[in-house]
Amino acid sequence: MTAEPGFGAGPSERVRLTQYAHGGGCACKIPPGELEAVVAGLVRRPAEGAAGKGGSADGGPAPLGELVVGLDDGDDAAVVRIEGGRAVVATADFFTPVVDDPYDWGRIAAANALSDVYAVGGEPLVAVNLLGWPRERLPMDLAKEVLRGGLDVARAAGCHVAGGHSVDDPEPKYGMAVTGLADPERLLRIDAGRAGLPLSLTKPLGVGVLNTRHKATGEVFPQAVATMTTLNRDASRAALAAGARCATDVTGFGLLGHLYKLARASGLTAVVDAAAVPYLEGAREAVRDGHVSGGTRRNLAWVEPHLDTGTVAEEDVLLLADAQTSGGLLVAGEVPGAPVVGELLPFDGTALRLR
Repeated sequence: MTAEPGFGAGPSERVRLTQYAHGGGCACKIPPGELEAVVAGLVRRPAEGAAGKGGSADGGPAPLGELVVGLDDGDDAAVVRIEGGRAVVATADFFTPVVDDPYDWGRIAAANALSDVYAVGGEPLVAVNLLGWPRERLPMDLAKEVLRGGLDVARAAGCHVAGGHSVDDPEPKYGMAVTGLADPERLLRIDAGRAGLPLSLTKPLGVGVLNTRHKATGEVFPQAVATMTTLNRDASRAALAAGARCATDVTGFGLLGHLYKLARASGLTAVVDAAAVPYLEGAREAVRDGHVSGGTRRNLAWVEPHLDTGTVAEEDVLLLADAQTSGGLLVAGEVPGAPVVGELLPFDGTALRLR
């Protein structure tokens, strides 16, 4: 291994992992508009009656089970109904380092991947690791710490980790592919919103700007790490117990981006009470000091044609578009302990409104 200056067998804190990636966390996602253009037309819709004849529309064998949540509206995970009144949930999520500490990065990436299962109302069953590592630039001991962090979070979630796949990669990347189980009659979907429902947010915003500041300065923000490593398990269970049927998690496309997808899929207008949205300590200062990621600005550009900002200040609009990593659930309905940050209304010509 050809380690770079200052590397080797020393303490992991001497290595700034975020300096080995062009972006960080969910802020490095492909912009939502570009992504939708890429996947457009990839939804396979079997011909009417094809499954009953033992085949699919393209002449191949009929898939096992019924795909009840797929690419149509951009839900957080795929869901297939199987026998026995159950559904299988499948998702994958990985990204470049969002923090410099390898163990924390592993924990954050695992919590983020598991979140997609919770976001549709499922429980994770088994995960496999996805690892890209620049093996000639960074010590493999650091990769081991990343994997250890992911394993610890998966264990806390009651989720098995069974191997995975790794590649030699110019940039470090880590995440998981996760399979879970759900009740197909009690799913959380982004197309199930109803006018009159309040919007609840289960984690504060601001990790994106704090992570951007961390990458630029090396400052550590324990409050951001704490929220990113908190599982959305309890929030998902609470939402289901409260009768919610519509939700999404707030990650790389920001609150506004994910809420736009929910409002569009449900055919509604979503209103956000900007003053009611909670933020992490230091988030506003980070915005004022210019620590806004390119991903956040791309999020805002994507939703701007569908957004009425009213009199809300630019700083608040940027925070509402902030590219989150392992953010909370945005639920159509009241969730005990979570602030209500807006409501869903009949569509009035504009998908998103701020007040």
